[in-house]
Amino acid sequence: MKVYLDNSATTPVDPEVFEAMRPYFMDVFGNPSSIHSHGREARSVVERNRKKVAELLGTSPAEIFFTSGGTESDNTAIVSSVRKGVRVAITSPIEHHAVLHTLEALERRGEIALKYVQLTQGGAVDMAHLEQLLSTHKGALVSLMHANNELGNLSDVNAISMLCKSHGATYHSDTVQTMGKYVHNLTASHINMAVGSAHKFHGPKGVGFLYINGETKIDPFVYGGAQERNMRGGTENLAGIVGLAKGLEIAYRDMEINRAHITGLKLQMIQELKEKVKGVDFNGLSGDMDRSLYSVLNVGVPESAENDMLLFNLDIKGISVSGGSACASGTNVGSHVLDAIGSDPNRGAIRFSFSKYTTPEEISYAVDSLAEIINCRD
Repeated sequence: MKVYLDNSATTPVDPEVFEAMRPYFMDVFGNPSSIHSHGREARSVVERNRKKVAELLGTSPAEIFFTSGGTESDNTAIVSSVRKGVRVAITSPIEHHAVLHTLEALERRGEIALKYVQLTQGGAVDMAHLEQLLSTHKGALVSLMHANNELGNLSDVNAISMLCKSHGATYHSDTVQTMGKYVHNLTASHINMAVGSAHKFHGPKGVGFLYINGETKIDPFVYGGAQERNMRGGTENLAGIVGLAKGLEIAYRDMEINRAHITGLKLQMIQELKEKVKGVDFNGLSGDMDRSLYSVLNVGVPESAENDMLLFNLDIKGISVSGGSACASGTNVGSHVLDAIGSDPNRGAIRFSFSKYTTPEEISYAVDSLAEIINCRD
């Protein structure tokens, strides 16, 4: 049995998305920047889909900029804010490396002072400490994600955005993991910048977007052309943009039924793990249904010399999972997220992440396979 439970890394393309993209590889192929009829046709497709994305997210088309994905969007928000004069950045130690590594590089160059907000037990943002940092560093850039990609921990983006606004700070949130899973009204949220990546909601890889509130002014990150209203050089990924918009449209259309289905799977896995696997626990807030992303479950297993082979042994059984962030796959570097929340480094960790295509039978097979591996150890 082949089971894919690594949907936080990437999701399979929805057949509806694939069919929507098909004509834009062969039939409508013009460069959207060209002024002839082929180019004008392509430009109308880009702008029609920009409008669709904006409507779904409760904002204006003028505030949506298409990019190559979440990493470029995060880099653009952060680097361009610093170029515009930000000198202090506030983040947390459990952010995605697209955020942390960018901020750390800027700090090494002496361009910013980098401050880390403290975390409460389980890895939640300490709001009192955040307010203290904001009071001390007026006009800072705050970069705190909506849902952690390894643990699924949810942050209250509305509370953070209001706190930032009251202290004159710019708030950038990596919303990659929650786009298509929750309703986002970006105008009402007062977030300055948010990001999305199509392959996280059953769209194609290599295309994403950056939302920039109209009141937030930053310089381009990628130069080379006048595309994206002079904010991002490079020919637009026409078919990808169509796929992104279609994927997000489907996600919003089916959000209620998908959320109920996936929530049921997570509850099923929690219950079956407790019943069948010795010494199991849940990392961070992952096991708290009210405070974590409903599509992620980060599981801790007892200390063993065999934990290094855990993912490999599951793969042999046909089960694809992650030990943390997908961006660290294939390396021996431990999870910076688990380290930051004080998890026992001797325990094994597995991130299971679900999608609308995951079945209850697959959940049971994964749990039984893990129980077979763990329970037979000495």
